[in-house]
Amino acid sequence: LAEGSPDIGGTRTSVAQQFAEVLGIPVEQVKPQIADTDSIGQTSNSAGSGVTFKTGWACYEAACDMQRQLIARAAELWEVDVDEVTYEKGAAHCAKKNKTLSFNELAAQQNSTGGPIVASAGVNPSGAGPTIATHIVDVEVDPDTGKVQILRYTAIQDAGKAIHPSYVEGQMQGGAAQGIGWALNEEYFLGEDGKMLNASFLDYRMPTSLDLPMIDTVIVEVHNPGHPYGVRGVGEVPIVPPLAAIANAVYNAIGVRIDDLPINPARVLAALQSAKGEDL
Repeated sequence: LAEGSPDIGGTRTSVAQQFAEVLGIPVEQVKPQIADTDSIGQTSNSAGSGVTFKTGWACYEAACDMQRQLIARAAELWEVDVDEVTYEKGAAHCAKKNKTLSFNELAAQQNSTGGPIVASAGVNPSGAGPTIATHIVDVEVDPDTGKVQILRYTAIQDAGKAIHPSYVEGQMQGGAAQGIGWALNEEYFLGEDGKMLNASFLDYRMPTSLDLPMIDTVIVEVHNPGHPYGVRGVGEVPIVPPLAAIANAVYNAIGVRIDDLPINPARVLAALQSAKGEDL
């Protein structure tokens, strides 16, 4: 299975699953590979939470094309009309002849029935559908240092259909971690000459595994009517809720609303001192 979407989140597997589902074969029999534009042409970039949705749909259509060809080959072998052959559960069936040929058996007879079976598809689909997420966070705020500690974090999201649930979970956790960094730590510092002062990963503060608890996930599946398997995008949505969720949690903890991000120790202490009427 050759596809043109760079894999940055496990999408080789998720698109191979959709291909295999149509043909009724184990996904282990599908060998996905990412081709370049010399081999497969221009493909939409891996962004916008769209690869499993868009490239997965293209793989679905390619598998449907292959299924039609398999039915035609089986009809030729059995000397019956194409509409007398059905394909389900990984095999072609002919009730009239009481015969069945599996995908592997049909594949083994490609040469004798016309040569290799090659299928392809290209799509430009719309209708990714809205994706909705709710995040719940418990924080602990140290009033002496201003440090905000994440105690527990739960991300709940409608994925439409979770093609590969553990990958969906990973997308939700990764997005939440990025959002937490945006909410608490990540900030640009610029010098008078306009140059960034914290341009390295040693100085640009991002959350690590030591800063975060296990991020719990709840996958909600509400079928998206705009996709053959009901898929919705996942990757971008969980980056957004942490900012508001953490800001609300901090407000609940200290009773002072902080409107500027990141909510770092300096801002927390400044907000507490301001609320007490103290000079900063």
